[in-house]
Amino acid sequence: MSVTQSTITGFHAHVYFEPSSAEAAHSLCRRAAELFGVDMGRAHSRPVGPHSMPSCQLDCSPEQFGKLLPWLMENRGDLIVFCHGKSDDHLLDHTRNAFWLGEAQPLNLTMFN
Repeated sequence: MSVTQSTITGFHAHVYFEPSSAEAAHSLCRRAAELFGVDMGRAHSRPVGPHSMPSCQLDCSPEQFGKLLPWLMENRGDLIVFCHGKSDDHLLDHTRNAFWLGEAQPLNLTMFN
């Protein structure tokens, strides 16, 4: 396998929550934005896009993600976090270039076909 320049330009971390854990998720995302300068998207109270649960998105550069990831691992509590790369291939980003902190949840990938 030859090494080439990555097509991943950044990362998303989607913090999933239930109604009972919404405030914990919002607090985690606000704190991440404060500590690491990542962009915090809207918290969606229902599933949006390919996500099967309500979530809040953190958008960051590769450099920010390198610092954010260990912090999320240690501070997410029982929250599930879906992490994926950002490139021009959304299907690949949400499948091969993705991982979960916590239990994997189903995704609706039909929107990428």
